[in-house]
Amino acid sequence: MSSNSPFIDRVVVRVVAGTGGSGQTSFRREKFVPQGGPDGGDGGKGGDVILRADSNLATLLDYTYRDRWEAERGQHGEGSNRTGASGGDVVLPVPPGTVAYDATTRELLGELLDHGDVLRVAKGGRGGKGNAFFATATHQSPREWQPGEEGEERSLILELKLIADVGLVGAPNAGKSTLLSVISAARPKIADYPFTTLSPNLGVVPMSDHRSFVAADIPGIIEGAHEGKGLGLQFLRHIERTRILAFLIPIDAMDWQAEYDALRREVAAYSAELAAKPHMVVFSKLDLLGEDYVPEIEAPDAVARLSLSAANRTGLDEFKDACWSQLLGMRQQQAATVRATQVPLP
Repeated sequence: MSSNSPFIDRVVVRVVAGTGGSGQTSFRREKFVPQGGPDGGDGGKGGDVILRADSNLATLLDYTYRDRWEAERGQHGEGSNRTGASGGDVVLPVPPGTVAYDATTRELLGELLDHGDVLRVAKGGRGGKGNAFFATATHQSPREWQPGEEGEERSLILELKLIADVGLVGAPNAGKSTLLSVISAARPKIADYPFTTLSPNLGVVPMSDHRSFVAADIPGIIEGAHEGKGLGLQFLRHIERTRILAFLIPIDAMDWQAEYDALRREVAAYSAELAAKPHMVVFSKLDLLGEDYVPEIEAPDAVARLSLSAANRTGLDEFKDACWSQLLGMRQQQAATVRATQVPLP
């Protein structure tokens, strides 16, 4: 994800599916067939509005330039029992990790997690019946026909939640961006002042034997983030889908325990499910001490406690190995659960 392009993770758009075509009233008019029967065809179906996940996209930026999308209407029926052509669908590409809500009811319509996933968010109207449909033995010359149904119309809220294996979480200026820049090819903005990261950054962390995982550098969290303070909800939204949280605590923090406890409180206040995710404690900026040191703090639920220096490139292998070990264990457990729930073939 480029740090130079705007990162848009929430938009509101209006979508309108196509109206169905109307049925036709028509009667056969052929030579030597003086009393031809009804042959009015049905109208075509209106087009749908569909979201499709595209891994080439990283933000919802395109939907800030245009906020209304309308599918084609179905064509009217024709004589000789010809059905009208269906209207073309409108397919809107979105980044994987996009969630769609109805803006009026706040109903969750669905989410698109993987490249190629599709979700219909507005259904096209059914085509109306032509007069041939209404013919019976006692009603042989019907003139009835149906208009096409209107397509669904709604406002959508599209939210992007990043999908990453490891989320780097910490207060402003904890060293998250620097760490991501040295363990991956990502190039987030780095400076010696708080809130240099104003939008999340993703980076693929390479390891030996063709192994890799995805890490996300999340905007800094401050007390009250779950209420929207600071970068607040933007930060919290993007760690919902991470598998592991790495709480970064700078070694020069005034109170390591208080910093850790504050991060845990904000995550728990936002989501109990998020707080239950595996997490590790990572002390950053170890180069300020000039020695290897892992401070003692109360973190009984942490799966690992590590220290590292991104500037001096020390402790990075231990951090990557700890992440991989935890991810591998989670994948194996998930695979075992799937096997246990599978029904053997007879």
